Amino acid sequence: MRDSNTDAAVDAMALAKATALTMYATEAASRTLGVRIVDVAPGRAMLTMPVRAEMINGHDICHGGFIFAFADSALAFASNSYNIRTVTAGSTIDYLTPAYVGEVLTSVASEQVRSGRSGVYDVVVSKEDGTCVALFRGKPRQIQGEVVPPTVNQATDQPMETSHE
Repeated sequence: MRDSNTDAAVDAMALAKATALTMYATEAASRTLGVRIVDVAPGRAMLTMPVRAEMINGHDICHGGFIFAFADSALAFASNSYNIRTVTAGSTIDYLTPAYVGEVLTSVASEQVRSGRSGVYDVVVSKEDGTCVALFRGKPRQIQGEVVPPTVNQATDQPMETSHE
């Protein structure tokens, strides 16, 4: 028999998952980058993105703007996981090592603080071998509305991983 805390945790996970799937379906920017959602939980998201030839700059490395957009997408999925529409109010990024065509990057966004309508999230972008490519700090702000309409806001058994077709 589950207690009410377990039920609440299951409901929060289901809501985070439903929110991510709803956002992904309508969010063309992440899909265009080839981003895939690997996992999402309240205040957390893990995504992957392949570095493609059209993302390479004049130094034969991934353009920082693509890495920034990738990290910002992780922030978006993590900060919207409570089903309250949230947008980035400010962010910074530090690039630590280059990424090259053919590599698959992973971004993990983690909530550090959530207070009122604001929060602070850290995003680590890394290579498949764990090498850190960039550290991103985002400051989201809640706006009006929900991502998932109340009638759709039910538990789902769909797999979390998304694909770009």
